Amino acid sequence: MTETIEGHGGDLALAALRAYGVTEMFTLSGGHVFPLYDAAHRAGFPIYDVRHEQSAVFAAEAVAKLRRTPGLAVLTAGPGVTNGVSGLTSAFFNGSPVLVLGGRAPSFRWGSGSLQEIDHVPIVAPVTKHAATIGAASDIPAAIGAALRAALTPHRGPAFLDLPLEVVFSMASAEVDVAAADPIEPDPDEVSKAAALLARAEKPVIIAGSDVWAGDAVDALRAAAEALDVPVFTNGMGRGALPPGHRLAFSKARRAALKGADVVAVIGTPLDFRLGFGDFGSATVVHVVDAPSQRATHVTPAASPAGDLRTTLRGFADHPSGGHREWITGLRDAEDAAAATHAAEMAAETDPIKPSRVYGELRGILAPDAITIGDGGDFVSYAGRYLEPAQPGTWLDPGPYGCLGTGLGYAMGARVTYPDRQICVLMGDGAAGFSLMDAESLARQHLPVVIVVGNNGIWGLEKHPMRAMYGYDVAADLQPELRYDEVVRALGGAGETVAKAGDLAPALERAFASGVPYLVNVLTDPADAYPRSSNLA
Repeated sequence: MTETIEGHGGDLALAALRAYGVTEMFTLSGGHVFPLYDAAHRAGFPIYDVRHEQSAVFAAEAVAKLRRTPGLAVLTAGPGVTNGVSGLTSAFFNGSPVLVLGGRAPSFRWGSGSLQEIDHVPIVAPVTKHAATIGAASDIPAAIGAALRAALTPHRGPAFLDLPLEVVFSMASAEVDVAAADPIEPDPDEVSKAAALLARAEKPVIIAGSDVWAGDAVDALRAAAEALDVPVFTNGMGRGALPPGHRLAFSKARRAALKGADVVAVIGTPLDFRLGFGDFGSATVVHVVDAPSQRATHVTPAASPAGDLRTTLRGFADHPSGGHREWITGLRDAEDAAAATHAAEMAAETDPIKPSRVYGELRGILAPDAITIGDGGDFVSYAGRYLEPAQPGTWLDPGPYGCLGTGLGYAMGARVTYPDRQICVLMGDGAAGFSLMDAESLARQHLPVVIVVGNNGIWGLEKHPMRAMYGYDVAADLQPELRYDEVVRALGGAGETVAKAGDLAPALERAFASGVPYLVNVLTDPADAYPRSSNLA
């Protein structure tokens, strides 16, 4: 339905945003975007503000990831926009439909040296699906509609618009209309080809990622896996797509699965460093993506359907196999053996505390629908090893761009999205330096979350490899036993430091019961390094 709106640029923008399902704004105050605040204030549209613009974009991305609807960040001109570029880049790598509206110095005085005058569009264009400057107030609704359609069209991603000062402050009337993003239908022959490879395989494996959640294809994935009788591993927001108790759900036997598989189908996630760049030995590779742009170019899959993941997976379900009982039983044995090892690690009674023990205690406290947020390197790597989300769409991490500092922005977006769920941020002490000031933003706006810091006093993913390579390390140490809990307390929250494993569970229980931003500062073993090879190449 088309509606005519009259008002200043902020009124026109807000009407268009609401028409596309945007329900809140994340921002850091700036004069170039005052009309957007004015429109939101008069309409009762929620505004959440932060202490650094990257947190505003990360909060908007959390909303986009969790709700699968557009998230909105509003940034003032110049440094406001450039401070948000890491957030935009993460959203680009993650395929998150985020819209950033930026202020802009006035066009009528362009080139004269206005405050914060810089052309943002060339800066953000490489990391957005759509980037433009709006030329007139009457163009605002149509421009926002075009940007949001681009953001929501698979493969999803961020969009950027900036509004010159005289445009956003001007009065105008314009029509607000909504048009749906165009679906991408996969080639039926390519779907049948991929399905036949899986159906004929003797030792098939599925690896499903975030786009399965983003594309609302979780039920279709489950049906396809059950029809084909294929074990499923997951990463990103695909974790929990099959609940941990499902006979085809695996997480700990991935090495054995990929070593023995004859067909590996990777669905809704790129063939990047997290998956060995798609090199699965002699196995045939099937890469299922939501858009042709996501097909791997460094690997030649045997089949690569591109388009709506629900359609592709429903097509897979139409090609049932004869079953893979022996293969699945062998993997289950490997899974159970690894689980027994992990159980012992998670119960470790050591001094200093092993990161594994932290996750062992969290497993007993986190609810099935808790939102778990990873922001860190070494400490968060353990989270992926020991925590098993029970539901899809409950795991937030920085994704393949690997940007630290997502934590408290993601936490804000998660708390706004789910007022009644547990929100738990898992943060390395290095990552704490990027966003911990936004504990003040959470406390001031009554947004309680729990922050668990693994405090080993080092940059773990750098210190240990550098020592192995050179026999020494530099620029890899942090202040030992720093009281991050006291920082959060000073900012309006609460917290405590835990130095003994036996004190972890009571501390976590106090944190989740507190009703304020609460930081549990866990002194972990700096000698304990997550086992991995370098991700640099």
